[in-house]
Formats: sequence, structure tokens, C-alpha cells
Amino acid sequence: MPGAGEVHRNPFGELGLPISDSDLRETAYELFVGACRSSGSKPLTYIPQSEKREEKGLVLQRSLTTEAAGKVKAVLGLKSKSKKKGSERENVEGSERKGKRSVGEVMRNQMRVSEQVDSRVRKVLLRIAAGQLGRRFEALVLPLELLQHFRPSDFTSQVECEAWQKRNLKILELGLLLHPHVPMSKSDPSAQRLKQMIRGFLDKPTWKTNESMEVLRTVVMSCAGRSFGGSPSSECHWADGYPLNLRLYQMLLEACFDINDETSIIEEVDEVLELIKKTWVVLALNQRLHNICFLWVLFHCYIESGETENDLLIAASNLITEVEREPESAMDLEYSKILIEILSVILGWAEKRLLTYHETFHSGNLEFMQSAASLGISAAKILAQYSSLENRKKRKEVDVARGRVETYIRSSVRSAFAQRMEKISLIKRSSNKQQSNIPVLSILAQEVTELAINEKETYSVVLKRWHPLAAGLAVATLHQCYGNELEQFVSSISELTPDAVQVLITADKLEKHLVNIAVEDSVDSDDGGKAIIKEMRPYEAEIMIATLVKSWIKTRLDVVKEWVDRNLQQETWNAQANKEHIAPSAIEVLRTVEETMEAFFLLPIPIQPDLVADLVTGFDRCLQHYIKKAKSGCGTRNSYLPSMPALTRCSTGSKFFKKKEKFQSRKPQVGSPTVGDTFGIPQLCVRINTMQRVRAGVDYLEKKIITCTKNSGLADLNYPNGSGMKMDLTSSACLEGLQQLCEATALKVIFHELSHVLWDSLYVGEVSSSRIDPVLQELEKYLEIIATTVHDRVRTRVITEVMKASFDGFLLVLLAGGPSRAFSLQGHAMILEDFKLLCDLFWSNGDGLPTDLIDKLSVTVKRVLPLLQLDTESLIQQFRQLTLENYGPSGKSGLPLPPTSVQWDPTEPNTLLRVLCHRNDKVASNFLKKTYGLPKKL
Repeated sequence: MPGAGEVHRNPFGELGLPISDSDLRETAYELFVGACRSSGSKPLTYIPQSEKREEKGLVLQRSLTTEAAGKVKAVLGLKSKSKKKGSERENVEGSERKGKRSVGEVMRNQMRVSEQVDSRVRKVLLRIAAGQLGRRFEALVLPLELLQHFRPSDFTSQVECEAWQKRNLKILELGLLLHPHVPMSKSDPSAQRLKQMIRGFLDKPTWKTNESMEVLRTVVMSCAGRSFGGSPSSECHWADGYPLNLRLYQMLLEACFDINDETSIIEEVDEVLELIKKTWVVLALNQRLHNICFLWVLFHCYIESGETENDLLIAASNLITEVEREPESAMDLEYSKILIEILSVILGWAEKRLLTYHETFHSGNLEFMQSAASLGISAAKILAQYSSLENRKKRKEVDVARGRVETYIRSSVRSAFAQRMEKISLIKRSSNKQQSNIPVLSILAQEVTELAINEKETYSVVLKRWHPLAAGLAVATLHQCYGNELEQFVSSISELTPDAVQVLITADKLEKHLVNIAVEDSVDSDDGGKAIIKEMRPYEAEIMIATLVKSWIKTRLDVVKEWVDRNLQQETWNAQANKEHIAPSAIEVLRTVEETMEAFFLLPIPIQPDLVADLVTGFDRCLQHYIKKAKSGCGTRNSYLPSMPALTRCSTGSKFFKKKEKFQSRKPQVGSPTVGDTFGIPQLCVRINTMQRVRAGVDYLEKKIITCTKNSGLADLNYPNGSGMKMDLTSSACLEGLQQLCEATALKVIFHELSHVLWDSLYVGEVSSSRIDPVLQELEKYLEIIATTVHDRVRTRVITEVMKASFDGFLLVLLAGGPSRAFSLQGHAMILEDFKLLCDLFWSNGDGLPTDLIDKLSVTVKRVLPLLQLDTESLIQQFRQLTLENYGPSGKSGLPLPPTSVQWDPTEPNTLLRVLCHRNDKVASNFLKKTYGLPKKL
């Protein structure tokens, strides 16, 4: 039977002498019948066998029916049960006897006493009564009287007679020598004599004689008549020593359980118990001892029956409540010792189930759990009370029930968690890869969720009676158990993996679920559940996810940056690489950024604004880095403009070098550009297109980021107008890069690629012999390259920059062309015509730049050109006036040398000075020599 082996010891203690339960039961029955005969106004009546057949029943002084039963059952919470169909008793006794069953007959059947034995007992008791008229039953030593008055004819055989004698001799030894009510020294003469006699009688079946019985009576009465005060007692103590009295009483109490259905208490239990209590005077028992004995019998019967009848456990639970109410002052040493033994056994049994209640109980047997918990907790409370008494300490106000339940919850929850963990591990080890995609902790989280729900809906309903925060305590324990596993998992991960994300998100959901249960369970508590919630140390899964995501972002951005550097090192800026004339590196970089962005939003994580901002900032810096690298080395304005030659004056009537000679000696005449031809015009055009492509790509990425962010559930961003989603650094770098590259391209075309026809040739010698046609021819080629290579969205901007550079170059030739150039008033018309041709090239019959743009940017040239047709005296007069106005008089000549102009202008002294320097007449030359001492040549 389940559980029967667990309760193997009898808490009443061992008797110390081999004697069977059947012998004890027969002795208890004799005691019961004797006590009932001697009490009340009328004795129990014996009906001969012949009369019994006619009467069809053994009748007491009062008749009983099953309708009288119910008082004890009601107190103990036992339900009345109908007789089992076809039971042995119904078959034997018949339906006619149901209404006439006597307590005596019930007791005989329950104690397994045959009618023959019952008849013998009653006959002997009649003989005893006849010989002991007027003596109270408790003044008799029943085993001695039985030995005195039995006759061999009372037995069917000699063997039966000898067994009966031996049993009564053993009872005498147990009650008077081994477990006497009043302790007796082993050296006591009476005790030694009694022991010798019993040993001799046991070895000699025919010992009984009148003489031997007289001696035996004398010795027995000497031992049984002792009292604690030392004076002879009117009562005989032969069955009132512990534990014999309790073992005999146990046999009587066990008769309350139906022999045909050990899980049922007989209907006549009230009347039977009333009669059983008549033995108290002999057994030295009282209500308190009765309660703990009956408690043990109920509990033991429940165990022996296979733990199938919860009514018995309920009864034991109700009875232990009565025991718990006993005042401490009424508790003597023997009672305490027995009670502690019984409760220790009960508590051990209960706690074995309650410490792992998930294994023992389920929704179908919660009544069993309720009873077991009630029984175990009551036992623990009483034991705690006795422990404080034994230690003679003032008992602190401790809620024993709450403490025990807390222990049960923590123990069982941890055990259930460990079992679920082991179960998952076994499944994972035995399953194939296709079935093992889900991480162990994710599966475990689901199991824990189920445990928590089951705990709340099933077990906490029962345990809340003793612990108001039962569900909260359980989920807090589950939270801790899962947290320990999660902590080990987190310590083993260094990067964001699908498993890590899944586990952390699952852990976050689990934690919120457990906390919700704890909060709901703590609504009515004194502290609002703060203690329980404080115990649940946060998993911080969201923080861990954010940390891993930031690490993931950093790793991916490092890859993007590395990709940028590697691709830029391999980039050739070849215009033929693709139809769009865009650097392949830019396409790859933008693709990598987009793929990284898509991978980020595909992460199964709750997207946070700060994480998106980190990602966007990283992209912004990577693309800004690309832009800076892409435009680096393309040169600046100063790196392309030729060095400004020193001021000189023209020599009147001098013959200048021919154009052919001038082509061969460019270097001494002009300052060469400081930048070599590292980047060709087509390559610069590709860079410009790339800048434009990156700028457009950034716009596209910004929109896509905003869309993805909203799709992820972050519709209400914490950034005004999505400003946190903008890549402002890259946008600014693109605008700056475009400006720098367009300007560099224009300067390179005019001052580097066209230097041989512009700076080295235009108007060298005489104007008429070195007009602008070669410049226009070369310039048109480069404009064609630009027009066919540069993206249409920035093409006009590049050509505009080329036009501005050509205008600057044209003015530079006129105003800072060095001593190889000299202009007369007659050359003004040709120069004006050449400038018009230059403007027409950019206008291109209406297919080029718009007229208003050309006019706007040619204002400076058009304002300077009239100076070339102004007579020298007027020119000198204007120069003198402007210089004095701007700088005041200085030196012997009274005119300071104005600094080089930042911007050419007809009202600016340096511009007028340079026109004079290139004026081919004597007046200008003499003025410059007299005023500033300028040389005629470098």
C-alpha cells in the first residue's frame, strides 16, 4: 500500500516482550467486556447460543440502530457511507438484524472475536463477578482473575488453553514488571518473585494448582497494589503503565473501523466509543490521551488503507485541532512524550508530501492536500510550542504556520523547477536538430509560466489559508530559479545571437507575468507586496538586450567603416565602371548600410528610440567618413590658381616674343599649379556623381529608417519631426563635398588642363595674334566630357563653376598676366569680342546656361573691361584719387602701393594699378617708374 512503509514505527513505543496484535486485541476485548459489565445500573447480559439463535441478536441494556450514529462523525467531519454492496456482514447478518444490532455484537465482530471465545469470556467474567461481590472492576487484576477462574472445559483443546494461559501471564509481566504504572526496582523481591513464577509457569503448561494460584495472587496483588505515595492502594495497577495501556486502547479504537471496509468508520461509532471510554479507569486514560490515541489510529488507518480515503485524513486534521487547543498547564511529561512522538511521525509524513506537493497533489485531489497541510501545520505548531517549553524559553511570537508553508512552497517550487529543467534537457538531448531549434531557456520560460499559472489557480488556493502571499511567494521562487539559469546563460554570451535575443525577450515576458501575479496576490497585504517584489531581483533583460544591440551595432558599424576604407583604397573612380558614372564603392557602401539597417529592424527585439538613434548616428559617421575620403586630395582653389606674378611696367614699342617661342618657355613666365594631374576630369566627375548619389541615398535611408521604426511600433518617436533619424553630418559633408569638387573640377579645367592655351598663350605678345579661339576649342572638349559624365542634377552646377573659373582666368590674364602681356586702347574691341565668344560658348545657342545666370556671373568682367579703353591720364587720375581715398598719402611720391585685391573691381586701386602695369604706352610706364620704381621685366 502506498505510504504504509513510511510510518513503520509505533509512536507509543515497543512493549519489550513478544506478543501478537491478536493477543493484545483479545486482552483489550476482555477488558472492554469486563469494564462494561461492571459499569452502569445493569451489567452486560450474556445470552446462551441457543437463545441467541431465537433472539437473532446479542442485546445490551439499551438497543441501538444506525440512526443513532453521527455525533462523532459530525465532530470529526466524517461522511456517512452506505454499506458496500454485497459486503460480508450483510450476507451473514441479514437484513432483519440491521435495526437490532447491539453494541456488544458490533464490538465482538469488530475485534474479530468468535462467538465461542466471547461466550468463554463472559462465563469467566460471571464467575469472577460471583466471587468478587461488591468490588469495583478497577480493584481487580483481570488477567489474574481470569487465570483463577477459567476451567479447562472452557476450551476446545489443550493447546488453546495453554495459549490462553500464556497470553495472560505475558500481560501480567507487561503490566506489572515491564511497564508498571508505579516504577519498580528490578531488585524488588516481589518483582523478582513474580518474574520467576511467570517464567516457570510459561515453561510448565500444567502449573495451575490452588497453591500456585494463591502464591501468584499474593505476589501479583503486592505488585499491583503499590502507589506513588508508598501506601497500599485500593486500586490495582496492571494495565495503566505506558505504553501497554495505549497499545491496548489502540486495539479498542481500531474496532471503530469496519473490518470489511477499513476506510470506513462503523455507523455505531458513537455508542462504541462511549463504552470504550469505560476502560479509562483501568487504563489510566483521559480525554486528552484519548484524543491523541484516536488521532494516531485515524492517521495510521489512513496510511494502512493506502491513503485512499480522505475522510480519515480530514478526521485526523479536525482532531489535531482539538489537541492543539489543550492548555499547556494540562500537559504532563508522559502525555508530552507520546504526543511529540505521534506528531513527529505525522509531520514527517506530511512534510514528505508537502515539500514536493507538485508531485503529490493535483487539481483532482486538492481536498487531500488541504487535509495533509492542515494536519502537518497543526503538528508543527504544537511541536514548536513543546520545543519552547522544553528549552524553558519564552516563546517568541512566530507564525509557525506561515513559516512552514513558506518552506513547503520554496522547496516544492524549486523541486518542480528542477524537474522541468531536467525534462527539457533530456528532450533536447534525445531530439534531432530540426526539433531543437528553440533554446532551452525559452522552453523553460514557457514551463515556468505554466507552473506559475498552475500554482496560482491550484495550490495557492489551498495554501493561502496559512500564507496570504502564497502565490506571490511561489512566483518569487520561480523568478529566482529562472534568474539563476538566466544569469549563467548571460555570462556565456558576448554578442547578439538569435538564441540570445529569443531567450532575453522570453525572460522579459516571463518576468512581467510573474510580477503581475505577485502584485495581484499582494493587493490586500499590509505592505502591498513590497517584500515579495523586492525579493524578485530584476532580470534587466531589456538592458541586456540594449547592451547586446549596442555591441551588435558597434560591430556592424566597424565592419561598414572597414568596408569603406578597403573599397576606397581599391577605388579607381573610373567613369566607365557603370552607366551612372558612379563609384562602385559608393554603391557597395550604401548597400551595406541598407542591409545593416534591415538586419537591425529584423532583430526580434523591442526597438527603442535610443538604439535607432545610435544606429543612425553610426551610419552618419561612416558615410561622412566615406565623403571625406572621397573628396580628399582633390585640391582647393589655391592649389589650382597660378602664382600671382610681380608687378612690372611695359616698355614702350618693345617687340614681344612670338607665340611659338612663348609656348616653349611657359615656365619662366607663370607660376605652375601646385597640384599634379593626380585626378583627371572624368574621375572628378565620377566623384561629383558619387557625392550626389550618396546624398540621394541618405535621403532614401532616412525615409526608410522612419518607416521601419514606425512599423516596429514606435510611431511616437521622441524626436521632433524625426530629427533623431537624420544623417545631418553626411548631408552637410555631401553639400560641402559637391561644392569643393565642382570648384576643383572647374579650376582644374581652366587653370590646369587649359593652362597652355589660356595662361601660357592667351594675349601673349599682341592681342590680335593670340586670340581666345584655342581656349574655346579646348574648353568645349571638357564641357562635353562634363555634360556626358556628370549627373543631370548637378551638371549645371559644375558647368556654372567652370564658367566662373573661366571668367576668373580671363581676368587673371588681363590683370595679372605678367610682363609678356601688354594691352593698348586699340585691343579693347578684340578683347570684348573674345569675352562675348566665351559667354556664347556657355550659352550654346540657348542649350547651355541661362542668359540671366551668365549675365549675373559676368558682371565683374564687364565692369573691368571698360578700363582697358580708358585713356592713360584718366586712368592715372582715377588711380591716384582712389588710392588717396582708401590709403592716404605715403612716401616721397605721396601714393602708397595698394595691396593685391581679393576681388577685381574698377573702383579698387589695385585693379587700376594692374591695368596701368599692362598699358602699352610711355605715360603709364613713366608713372609707374616714377611712383613705384617698377621694373620693365622680372
